[in-house]
Amino acid sequence: MRYKWFAPIIFFVFFLSCGDETLPKPKGMLRLDYPQAKHVPMKSGKFQFQGNAIASVKKEGNNAITLDYPLLKGAIYITYKPVEENLNSLLSDAQKLSYEHVIKADDISEQPFINPEDSVYGMFYEVRGNAASQAQFYVTDSTRHFVTGSLYFYAKPNYDSIYPAAIYLQKDIRRIMETIEWQ
Repeated sequence: MRYKWFAPIIFFVFFLSCGDETLPKPKGMLRLDYPQAKHVPMKSGKFQFQGNAIASVKKEGNNAITLDYPLLKGAIYITYKPVEENLNSLLSDAQKLSYEHVIKADDISEQPFINPEDSVYGMFYEVRGNAASQAQFYVTDSTRHFVTGSLYFYAKPNYDSIYPAAIYLQKDIRRIMETIEWQ
């Protein structure tokens, strides 16, 4: 008598356990959609270039500007220095700044830039890994003008998380290098 209620429970459990197989869900991928880059002319005292319209330009004195990207929580810092028989020193400083990130970086790749028509020569450094800056660059005409730039994010560097934004802003840096014109 004590086990009369046991048979309906067993029948109920077997009845519910029969059915479709449970399949694991596929891994989800984070999808970040950034706006299509719309380039507009931007000027600084000694040079001009085409920058992304989503960036707000902040002047940091006569020789420095910041392109702030609030949507991506990052900024490109650009500094101008005149060449006054100190080109080797300026080049050395720019290269040294790029390689200060080697401690945290997984890889730093150098990509030379040459535009003889507009007298623009430089180097783009792509930094991979959990470094503070994901890109550095410099451009010069070798006689009067020298511009350096760095990309930084307003967050602790976690390369996997900032990678999509880093790639987006690296394209903007390349566009700056390609369109820079000396005044």
